[in-house]
Amino acid sequence: MEVILKQDVENLGFKDDVVSVKNGYGRNYLIPQGYAILATESAKKVLAEDLRQRAHKEAKMVDAATKTSEALRRVELKIEAKAGAGGKLFGAVTNQDVAEELAKLGHQIDKKYIQIAGGSIKVSGKNSAKVRLHRDVVVDFHFEVVAVEA
Repeated sequence: MEVILKQDVENLGFKDDVVSVKNGYGRNYLIPQGYAILATESAKKVLAEDLRQRAHKEAKMVDAATKTSEALRRVELKIEAKAGAGGKLFGAVTNQDVAEELAKLGHQIDKKYIQIAGGSIKVSGKNSAKVRLHRDVVVDFHFEVVAVEA
């Protein structure tokens, strides 16, 4: 079954992509939840026209995302977290914490677009995360978790 995605779906595709999924997944989840519509010939023609009209807007968005990625590469972010012996943290540093610290520096990035390898950080030290600013612009962002004695 072919469907047209109406919004980004994790591990499947981005908005306006035509993807092939199993019948049950499309009929029972994607379409009822409003994540996709059935890819009929008329829906594909409407999609093609929308994509043509949106092409120049997309170029502006890519430029803005590229500028933001350059700014993120220059940022030196240090996140303080309470830690015990050996730098082991009480709790963990997650993508939510990274998003909050970036917001303090003036970079508003939603936490769902920040991916930390392993999901969370439990020891102090240098780390990296992937930040998806646009479907074509993904940045490897480096930051440091600094241990603060409890």
